[in-house]
Amino acid sequence: MKFIDTATIFIKAGKGGDGHVSFRREKYVPKGGPDGGNGGRGGNVILYGDAHLVTLLDFRFRRDYIADDGQPGGKNKCSGRDGEDLVMKLPLGTVVYDADTKEQIADIATDGQLFTIAKGGNGGHGNAMFATPTNQTPRYAKPGLEGHELNATLELKSIANVGIVGFPNVGKSTLISVISAAKPKIADYPFTTLIPNIGIVRVDDSKSFVVADIPGIIEGASTGKGLGIQFLRHIERTQILLFMLDALSENPQNDYKLLKNELKQYNPAMLKKKRIICFSRIDAITDNQLAVLQKLKFREPNTPIYYISAVANTNIEELKHKLYATINE
Repeated sequence: MKFIDTATIFIKAGKGGDGHVSFRREKYVPKGGPDGGNGGRGGNVILYGDAHLVTLLDFRFRRDYIADDGQPGGKNKCSGRDGEDLVMKLPLGTVVYDADTKEQIADIATDGQLFTIAKGGNGGHGNAMFATPTNQTPRYAKPGLEGHELNATLELKSIANVGIVGFPNVGKSTLISVISAAKPKIADYPFTTLIPNIGIVRVDDSKSFVVADIPGIIEGASTGKGLGIQFLRHIERTQILLFMLDALSENPQNDYKLLKNELKQYNPAMLKKKRIICFSRIDAITDNQLAVLQKLKFREPNTPIYYISAVANTNIEELKHKLYATINE
């Protein structure tokens, strides 16, 4: 399935039905008496959170979402039928903005969540509604009102407990393939991961959490370099940031500093999240090199540091349990 995380669409609620002008035939009643019915309400456009959806792909092929109009009123004071509501299913984590004003309208975060984004127009009154003792034969009715319309931008921000961040080719995809059932593309070259990968990590039969592998960040990502900021939005909602550093790096402390800086440039609130530092690929270094890594200081005494190998399954279970415990603190 192709992963699409942004889309711009047109939304329009239904127009209200027009009121009706008619007169019934009845003895001793002038003109038979007014009996035009009211028009029906236009259909609403409603957003619905669906946990089974993972992409906005459908919204790339269909751009216009228009609810049904209300039906006009009829004779014998019959009201017109209301327009049918249009329900738009969205993946959880979708934020909806007004495309023109950039104002946030809705945040679809829970399964089954409903939000009326565009209300249908009210139906017009038929001439029966305008009859008075001094005006017993009104010959006019009101037209239905137009429904609300707007251009909307949909932006999907993955909902995950843990966001894995790191430079390209540091082992993020390998880790998520080992700790979850996700099957990301893995290869020995930068930017293997071109879309966020989401996986459910099971700690035991009753404990699990969701982890997101975010495509590699490089220096300057917050200004559009590399894959740019197009995927940084997917870690805004995470509770924990797992910083993956390469055990083979010549300067892992500087790598960590650069990663933090890119997140800060994108959104300063990122650095307020709980963090865990994780050195990957320790199976590729000697015991002496590992000892050197363990002596490195990051000036963050409350940030746990783990040394893992996804290939050799070294310290993987310990990391999973630590992530779960931190999520539930």
